Amino acid sequence: MAAQATGGSTAVGTARVVTCLADVSISPEMRFTTGIAEFDNVLGGGLVRGSVVLIGGEPGIGKSTLLLQAAGLLGKRGVSVLYVCGEESPQQVRSRADRVGASDGISLLPEVDVSSVEATALAERPQVVIVDSIQALFDPGLDGASGSVGQVRATAARLVRMAKTHEITLIVVGHVTKDGTIAGPRVLEHMVDTVLYFEGDSDHTFRIVRAVKNRFGSVSEIGIFEMGECGLAEVPQPSGVLLAQRVGGVAGSAVMAAMEGSRPLLVEVQALVTPSYGQVPRRLAVGIDTSRVLQVLAILERRADVALGTHDVYVSVAGGVRVTEPAVDLPLALALASAHRERELPHDRLAFGEIGLTGEVRAVPHASARLREASRMGFTCAMGPSKCEAGSTGIEYCGVGSIRSALEDVLG
Repeated sequence: MAAQATGGSTAVGTARVVTCLADVSISPEMRFTTGIAEFDNVLGGGLVRGSVVLIGGEPGIGKSTLLLQAAGLLGKRGVSVLYVCGEESPQQVRSRADRVGASDGISLLPEVDVSSVEATALAERPQVVIVDSIQALFDPGLDGASGSVGQVRATAARLVRMAKTHEITLIVVGHVTKDGTIAGPRVLEHMVDTVLYFEGDSDHTFRIVRAVKNRFGSVSEIGIFEMGECGLAEVPQPSGVLLAQRVGGVAGSAVMAAMEGSRPLLVEVQALVTPSYGQVPRRLAVGIDTSRVLQVLAILERRADVALGTHDVYVSVAGGVRVTEPAVDLPLALALASAHRERELPHDRLAFGEIGLTGEVRAVPHASARLREASRMGFTCAMGPSKCEAGSTGIEYCGVGSIRSALEDVLG
């Protein structure tokens, strides 16, 4: 019998039977693939039954297209999918589905009332529910317009509870704010199991899906796609595609061996240095955090006598890719020094490594994987930290201890 709390407060709930963690069984079929290898890689091997995935990105970047393609492939394999379209008419969804070849095997629900969505899902019992988008739904029992903080929190909580209780895999599309984060309360990202971000530039054909949270896999995994007339196509070997248009014999270009999750990726870091004609030199960066560019510029001037205080500096990662790891420091410094001295870097050499404020080149993880990818792409030499376990990768490795010695080695 439940005990009554003192002072007229709410009564204590009824005690429940606890379960020993070691006795909890795990189904071997708890995960299933979508049929899109790049998407499955980001998810950690596929969708997990009863999990909730939140995917956000800029308008028109391809969120709905990717999910519609995945829904079509799931439907063709006998997985029941309910697609809730809260922002588009059924005719608009059908038109896009025909374009990407995903019209069969999908049940469509044009609805914005979350109570109706929940009731329909419980009646139909689909294996996967896709909601596009969470900001379009509303709870009729609450005040506030669709997309408000209270509505987003309440509708998301109802859908998550439904998914967990009935083991329905839920994929939710979320709008993003002008700074790129998912709109609504921050608790939204805590409520779900996986958070994916769609990155890319409308001026480039490449799209990157990046995992920033994943309870069933590793974070920072990426999937790379190319936008075409028939939807999003997978890019299984992105290094070759990203370097395909690299031009030789030009100063200010350095190739970096980056790591995106467990995947090595070769990208081109470009720099342009010109005399400044204003009182304050310009510092513009695309694909690299501006604060990291400013730090590398300060290190170059203080530790390597590369004075750029009176020059405008422009930095870009070719292909629309964004690099966030510290290993970009060394190739960025090499590209900047090369552009400043107007001397090209060796075309068959790449670099990776973090630079400390004292000018030392510090070790970064996964050196062997980076070098194996470089060897596979035809590079013969790599520069990186001296204290780095390069292993046997079939590529000449040049370890450097400081940024000054690195510049002396490649630029003299």
